[in-house]
This record gives sequence, structure tokens and C-alpha cells, in this order.
Amino acid sequence: MNIIFTGGGTGGHLVIALSLAEAAREQGHRVIFIGSTSGQDRQWFGDSDLFEEAHFLDTTGVVNKKGFGKLNALWKIFKALLVSRSIIRDFHADAIVSVGGFSAAPAAIAALTTKTPLFIHEQNAITGKLNKVLRPYAKGFFSSYEEGDNHCDYPVNPRYFQNARLRDAVKTVIFLGGSQGAKFINDLALEIAPWLNEGKIHIIHQCGLKEEERVKKGYADLGIEAEVYGFTTKIAELVERSDFAISRSGASTLWELCAAGVPAFYIPFPFAAADHQFHNARYIIDHDAGWCERQGDGLAQKLQEAILSDIRPKSEMLRHLIAPEGAVEIIEKVEERV
Repeated sequence: MNIIFTGGGTGGHLVIALSLAEAAREQGHRVIFIGSTSGQDRQWFGDSDLFEEAHFLDTTGVVNKKGFGKLNALWKIFKALLVSRSIIRDFHADAIVSVGGFSAAPAAIAALTTKTPLFIHEQNAITGKLNKVLRPYAKGFFSSYEEGDNHCDYPVNPRYFQNARLRDAVKTVIFLGGSQGAKFINDLALEIAPWLNEGKIHIIHQCGLKEEERVKKGYADLGIEAEVYGFTTKIAELVERSDFAISRSGASTLWELCAAGVPAFYIPFPFAAADHQFHNARYIIDHDAGWCERQGDGLAQKLQEAILSDIRPKSEMLRHLIAPEGAVEIIEKVEERV
């Protein structure tokens, strides 16, 4: 089959496109990508040899725009839609797979206007606005939070499964604020660091490039040795070495920790669209496989209690919530329905 993958803007969407496209290529399908000149799309796939072609169209997000800005964004999407229609026809596409984000709008809508089967992967527990509009017209909708025909295992790098282990004691904690970092989590880490140090618990901290200097100085002022990373491509390796995570609850991070069997104390980003990070974390909490607290004062005590608790049952439960080969599973369903 000839499959077009579309969507992106942020790493959370693009890592899904990467996983699905790799699975499709491994099964002998031809793949191309349609994204945007805005966001991180070009950084991810501009020089990639994964896709036969990668098209980056002039689009921007619509949701946060007002007045003329919103009209301009919609006009850009319309022009990109026309370009997407030509790409679909020239490639003789059999299916369009959208991974969400504003980058997905032109090609996803073009799929409907050219009567090309559209498939949607929703990474969050709360369906995004674009996906909500397009879902009734899609040939398939995939979610790791829903039961029934739509359920799929989240596409996670196989390394997280290969090196998964049962955690029963906390010797190393990892603080994860996402690729941009999270000041609240950084401050919480520095607040609780003396307590962790007294308990001989090693600290790994991904703090974001903007906060790296401040956080490193904070640990130095406390006289505490910690592994601090502004940004790193070795998160999988760091997670393997960790027994407990303090993290935002973006979908990819959440499911990677799940696949690795690492219990986590989630602090959702309070300004995420439709509060989706909170609902992502609630899925884990509802299965008694972690902790979730709103951002605010007084979390240090609750975090200490979680670290001192019996983490083994939660680590065991996490490994039942996700199975490997999620990307392959989705591509096989696409094959069946086209």
C-alpha cells in the first residue's frame, strides 16, 4: 500500500508518526509525510530517510489565534489542503494516517475530499478538536484509552519493553518535565533533593534547556550530586536505570514509563488543552498503577509518602496496561480496512 502520514507540531505527535511509519515500512508499504513548516516537523523528518518524500506546508495553529490571525491561519490551511490533494493523487495514496496536531489538518481534510480512507491515532485521553471533528468520517480511530474495536496499544519504542523490569525499591528517581522542561517540577526536585540525598536515592533530572544552568546551580548549592540534563535523546536509557518517576503526563512519556514498568507520580501541566494531561494520568490512577496530583503547594510530603510506599504492585500493574507491537497492530488494522 501507499500510505501518507500526517500531523505533528510537537514531539508527542511526531514520535507516533515515526513509530507507525517504521512499522509500515517494515511490512513493505511505501510511506511519505505531510507536515508543516511550523513546529518541529522539519526538525524530525527534514533529513530523514524513513519517508520517500516529506512535504512541509505553510500552516500554523488555529485554536490560539484571534481575529485576523485566525482568518490567516484558516486561509493557509485551505491553500495547504489544495496542495495535499495533489500530493495524494500523485502518490496514488491508499490511506492517510493522521497523528493529530495542527499539521494534520490539510492532509486529513484532503483525504475526505478525495475519498481516500482516513485513519486517526488519538494520543490523549481527551480527543483533540480536529480529531473530534474528523472522527465520524474516518475509516478507523485508534486510542489506548478506549475499549473495544478502537483500542490499541500505544506505539512505544521497543527498547522500553526490552529492558523493562519489576521495581520493588526506590534507589534512583527521575524527574521529567518534557522536552521543554517544567519549572514547577524543577523547583519541587530541588525542594525534595535533601530528603532524597539523606535516603541515598540517586537523582536523574531532565529539566529543559532554559532551566539547565539554574537547576545545576541549585544542586551545587545544596552540595548534592545529581545527573542533570537540559535536553537529551537518551531518555530510554535514563528510564531503564530509574525506579520511580516524577513527571508531567504527556501521552508518550506516560506510556513509555508504563512499558518500562516505572511507577510515576504525575503532575499534569495545568494549561494543557482540555486538561488532557490530567485525564491521561487518571487512566493510570484508575488502574491503581501510579499517583496523580494537581500542581500546587504541599506536594513534597505526598511525594515522599509515595516513594516510601510499596511500589511493587504498581510496577506489576503497569506491565499489564500495555503490550509491545502497538504500531504493528495499528498498521495491520489499516491493512484490513482499506
